[in-house]
Amino acid sequence: MQRKTSGALALAAALTVGLGLGIAAREPLVAAWRGVGARTAGTGALPLAQPRTTASGPAGSAAASSALTASMGDAGLQPNAAEGTVIRVAQQASPSVVLVERQGGSGSGVIVERDGIVLSNAHVVGDAAAVQVTLADGRRVAGQVLGRDPTVDVAVIRIPITDAPAAPIADSDRLLVGQTAIAIGNPLGYERSVTTGVVSALNRSIQGATLEALIQTDAAINPGNSGGPLLDSQGRVIGINTAIIPGASGLGFAIPINLANNIKQQVLTTGRIRRAVLGIYPVDVTAPLAEQFGLAVREGVLVYGVERNSPAARAGLQPGDIITRMNDQAIESNGDLRRVLRAVGPGGTVRVQGVRRGGARVSAAVQLGEQIIR
Repeated sequence: MQRKTSGALALAAALTVGLGLGIAAREPLVAAWRGVGARTAGTGALPLAQPRTTASGPAGSAAASSALTASMGDAGLQPNAAEGTVIRVAQQASPSVVLVERQGGSGSGVIVERDGIVLSNAHVVGDAAAVQVTLADGRRVAGQVLGRDPTVDVAVIRIPITDAPAAPIADSDRLLVGQTAIAIGNPLGYERSVTTGVVSALNRSIQGATLEALIQTDAAINPGNSGGPLLDSQGRVIGINTAIIPGASGLGFAIPINLANNIKQQVLTTGRIRRAVLGIYPVDVTAPLAEQFGLAVREGVLVYGVERNSPAARAGLQPGDIITRMNDQAIESNGDLRRVLRAVGPGGTVRVQGVRRGGARVSAAVQLGEQIIR
């Protein structure tokens, strides 16, 4: 997202969403040993004007692309196979990419259902109940924010259009490192800009933030790309662009589309987002932390504290416990913990295994609580 202000400010602001799934955070402790966090891909100011030219604007995109292809043919510069893939994806997917604006800023979004359902970032829509959405064909309509989950940075918007150009959706659980990744968005006011790269890594988490299971990509993501789609070589949405690491190059992150779709389905079917609650204050175990505090293991999640009357407290979990497995899945970080909790859902039961101070083994069945996000 990009902010519209009167002065020239920094292009990105620190990501400030809180820990999700009912797991509370002790930010001072986490910040002390985790260091620098990430920045959302576009929570900064735009010191320049936002140009709308015939070639890059909504009405001129297709014509400009056709003209370019024709001129390449005349000059004998036909695109190779890789270039042809990107051109095809850009032409097919660009109509589904929208500009999302609210008071104080703007970002991107992608239409995922023909009856006007748009996915974007929670930090793009902020606390707004309504936003302005501009389509590639120039239509500008009011969008209703149906729901948002700041902990995973997903927002669901409805626009009053029944023939919207929806982008096809991929299965992000089947992604492979190294496959093509194409980002489309509105960076710094340049509408429907296309950048290319690869899926650099999967299941990434960001230090100092709650975002987890992220797709890492080297496709350029800049302020204003927030909420736009990350696509595969077939033009299917694999993720929603969300964050960058400040000062780095080629370190962009997207929310897997399967996670974003889960939020969308909850919003559309129930009008709310339900989150499983464990009730602990978690800290990732690292080798330096394990050495400093003499921990029994070097990977897992340290229970820094337990909330009163929480599911964890009722199951007998204690401060100082280290969770290493949950439902027979290895737990190496908060991201692993959240993924299991999200999969089980509110009211479900998880089997927690780990190590207690002194080396005793921990094994407990925890029935998860529920938190409602409006």
